[in-house]
Amino acid sequence: MIADVQCVVLDCSEPTELAEFYRALLGGAVNREDRRWALGDGWATLHTPSGLVLAFQRVTDYLPPRWPDTTRPQQFHLDLGVADLDRAEEQALASGATVLDGGSGGRSWGVYADPAGHPFCLVRH
Repeated sequence: MIADVQCVVLDCSEPTELAEFYRALLGGAVNREDRRWALGDGWATLHTPSGLVLAFQRVTDYLPPRWPDTTRPQQFHLDLGVADLDRAEEQALASGATVLDGGSGGRSWGVYADPAGHPFCLVRH
């Protein structure tokens, strides 16, 4: 092993707004002081209770993925484990998510987009 994961960085047009969206889903602290990087207008972070750090960087002329359209692919997505899928969906939508594929027939997961258009899944565990 030569490295460890410092954080996962998502491109977006509004870093602080996206950090607040994920804080509503995952908990934690937005823009907590951290010696590893400087905070600024084009950068925000979320330190989650699980220890995961998500970072959000401003990209000029950001174009969101279009799931499942491969002309602007998702590139990656987060799977977020939840105990109650229906309740988690309600909370995600209230925080600004949109449904991409809510599933049917009692499926244990759904696909959503964050406010910047990044797909993520809520998965019942």
